[in-house]
Amino acid sequence: MSGYTEGILILLCINAIAAMGVSLLTGFTGIFSLGHAAYMALGAYTTAILTVQHGVHWLPAILLGGVVAVAVAYFIGVPTLKLMGDYYAIASIGLGEAIRLILENWQSVTRGARGYPGIDPYTTLPVALAFFVVLAVFMFNIINSRFGRACKACRDDYIASSLLGFHTARIRVLSLMISAFYCGVSGALLGGFLSFIQPVMFDMLKSTELTAVVVFGGLGSMSGSLLGTAVITLVTELFRPISQYRMLIYGAVLVVIMVLRPEGIMGNREFVSWVKAPFRRRA
Repeated sequence: MSGYTEGILILLCINAIAAMGVSLLTGFTGIFSLGHAAYMALGAYTTAILTVQHGVHWLPAILLGGVVAVAVAYFIGVPTLKLMGDYYAIASIGLGEAIRLILENWQSVTRGARGYPGIDPYTTLPVALAFFVVLAVFMFNIINSRFGRACKACRDDYIASSLLGFHTARIRVLSLMISAFYCGVSGALLGGFLSFIQPVMFDMLKSTELTAVVVFGGLGSMSGSLLGTAVITLVTELFRPISQYRMLIYGAVLVVIMVLRPEGIMGNREFVSWVKAPFRRRA
């Protein structure tokens, strides 16, 4: 396998981990967010600082990066998740930009806009695949659990689920925390893959890309989010040699899918149920 192919596969795993986190919050809990790149930044910078400056092994450093993202998500989520719909989306933009600007100006810790170099290249293909498989298994268990059904109830009708006895505020905050952990781990792996991070890498454009992937694959479908991640990542990477047209092709793919499949590639179905559907009809 060539180094270029291996790099694309690593990037696919990293993006898929972040997409699963955003899919849980946006697709399954119904909270539209445009600031999740900030949690990737927190995971990336926490892991970089721990490994470079304090000599911590990369594995616990990655997990601690996810934990820091969870802690910030909790303190942000408790006051802001009282907002509903578009109001939270606007608040998430502001919070994401605020975290990015803090990282950009806290030069004594993050080295500011110049970026953070010298990160050990610990994100190899086996490491990225291992994290992806473990977190994917965990996520699919979550969405098929009682908590996953509660998230869907909150998404479908917030007031009705509250009347039925669901602790909707707790569910929404917990969903945000799990989502932030996935994005934090993804950011930490990205730092180990590139060996360099910079605040501009985690701007609103990155957050928009994560949300677009989830909508592209299908809201309420974790399999769709993974499939959407694969399509978008391959489109952006394979057309990199014609960089002046790459984003044009990226936008065209999004528009075509949204016109032909407004509900996304998979809609709200998972891949397993989609495969089994023809056999059920025959029976």
